Amino acid sequence: MATYVISDIHGQYDMFMELLEKIQLKDSDTLYILGDVVDRGPHPIKTLQKLKKMPNVICMVGNHELMALRCLKLLMTADAQSVFGLDEEDRKDLWMWQYNGGLSTFEEFRELDAEEQQEIIEFMSDFLVYEEVSAGGRDYLLVHAGLGNYSPEKEIEDYSLEELMWMRADYNIRYFDDVIVVTGHTPTQQIKDNPNPGVIYKKNNHIVIDCGAHYPGGRLAAICLDTGEEYYSSPHS
Repeated sequence: MATYVISDIHGQYDMFMELLEKIQLKDSDTLYILGDVVDRGPHPIKTLQKLKKMPNVICMVGNHELMALRCLKLLMTADAQSVFGLDEEDRKDLWMWQYNGGLSTFEEFRELDAEEQQEIIEFMSDFLVYEEVSAGGRDYLLVHAGLGNYSPEKEIEDYSLEELMWMRADYNIRYFDDVIVVTGHTPTQQIKDNPNPGVIYKKNNHIVIDCGAHYPGGRLAAICLDTGEEYYSSPHS
């Protein structure tokens, strides 16, 4: 009964399948996905369909799911002509999503029939915002990006989606003495003064598991919370 965490798959279906093979996930295990399943990579919808069939997987929402949900719902209700009639805020959201790699998600999504499209929307809509878990005698907070505008007096319920999904964690601050915060969102290649970019990063009760799967040379990473063992896919070519 092990607990594993993966984040920021970004449509890298083949990397995800390779990582599952390395983990040897059992039916009694639990796998948490910390958001950003979609966008950028070639097969975001195929990855969602795989996750949807896995009963021992718990998915959490990332900023890319927030963008995709908003925009896919817009596009489902707008034909080619009416897209140009969308208001300025809707057009801005569509532009932001496409700028951040939404085209691959849209292209796979539009190949689905209407029933399958609705199932994907409903599946993503059920993703959790955060989760508190215990494993290996330690307590963990799982959340996509971190605790933006962090304050020790602030309860987790008081953080906005913007603070939890978009704002990057401050790894120089130990948020909790007795809880380890596990996040994705920030590729470890982008962490300032990180001596080991591209591998799981640990500091001040933070564990960062986004290893830039969509970057050239980046990988998809997983960690077992019970043992601390790390797993990696082959590098992105």
